[in-house]
Amino acid sequence: MAAATGRGRGVRLDPPRPGDEAAWVTRHLGHLCADEPVPSPRFRGTQAAADAALAAFDVGGYAARRNVVEPVAGRGASGLSPWIRHGLLTLPAVWAHVAGGPVRDVEKFRDELLWQEYARHLYARLGPRIATPLRHEPPPAADGGATGWDRSMRCIEVNLAELERDGWLVNQTRMWLASDWTVRRGNDWRAGEDRFFTHLLDGSRAANRAGWQWTTGTATGRPYGFSRRQVDKRAPGLCDTCPHRHACPIETWPDAAVGRPVEVELLGRDPDPQRTAGPADPQISGEPDVVWLTAESLGDDDPALAAHPDLPAVFVLDDALLARLRLSGKRLVFLAERLAELAGERSLGLHLGSPIDELAGRRVAATFTPVPGWRRRAATLEIVAQYPWPWLRRPTGRSLRSFSAWNGRRRRS
Repeated sequence: MAAATGRGRGVRLDPPRPGDEAAWVTRHLGHLCADEPVPSPRFRGTQAAADAALAAFDVGGYAARRNVVEPVAGRGASGLSPWIRHGLLTLPAVWAHVAGGPVRDVEKFRDELLWQEYARHLYARLGPRIATPLRHEPPPAADGGATGWDRSMRCIEVNLAELERDGWLVNQTRMWLASDWTVRRGNDWRAGEDRFFTHLLDGSRAANRAGWQWTTGTATGRPYGFSRRQVDKRAPGLCDTCPHRHACPIETWPDAAVGRPVEVELLGRDPDPQRTAGPADPQISGEPDVVWLTAESLGDDDPALAAHPDLPAVFVLDDALLARLRLSGKRLVFLAERLAELAGERSLGLHLGSPIDELAGRRVAATFTPVPGWRRRAATLEIVAQYPWPWLRRPTGRSLRSFSAWNGRRRRS
């Protein structure tokens, strides 16, 4: 049951119990969800599930199979991203896991991890400005644009159904849907990105927005032109089941305009990389009495959590933010699964309200988190023990105009 906290202006929530997470979300957060709170049939939001998935992942064959869409059993994608997004797996840990594998497979897989890191660098430096197109956007499609996706097309329906059911997509189908939404139909990429963000268990404004900008060409000037050829190659046989198989609306490569670069402040140079990256070493100014956890820092290896195993942890569900985002219930069930697991391991305070209000007057231990909301809230709190973010590559002041330049390689494949 919920009760007044006695500290902030929100409510204190009893932690969910394992197996009861969907009902708990329905009871306490259902009014904030975009749909019915049900668990993803594929992903459990626990540390145990994350550790098991990482242990089971074999990078062998990744380079050849990473873009396979169907058959599902033939996919090479790791499926680790939901746990990476919430800190249950860190990029350094996943990077280390594939050491010693086949060289080509390791390089391809690590290149994808570096893309995730690059997106985090972009978001840490630009903040909400990551939603600003990095190039002038091309004009609408020749047909004047369309609303949404055409779900009568099998290549659209099958993948949207997977997104809405599982809360996940392979990278290839993310590009298909993003390209169809923007390059071919002329819709605003930010509206499509919001649709993805509603459902994706790995949804983050860093990777999601960077991915859409790359696919639609507003970052690179090279729009990805989704056509039937990719479907035939990556999901053989899917077109045979489509009502449009004899008159495919994406039979040919779409015309795709290339926009001119936009001068986005801070993209070329970071005048304060220390602020972007956070502390390189723990910053201790006192004895904390609580560990503050966020949706980015839920793993057992979170530096602040690991450094204070005997302190209670606090997680605040920001009701104002959730009301604005209207996430799919499966995203909140995924979080609740981890909160139920944590509550069985240590003292956990759960609150629905404002993190600033609920943590006011507390001496806080926290891990620096490279997102604008964390910085904004942290600036108002008494954080007496701040721990470094587990970067794969610590941010510098260098240009972020392109992934290839940042990565020092020819281009992202």
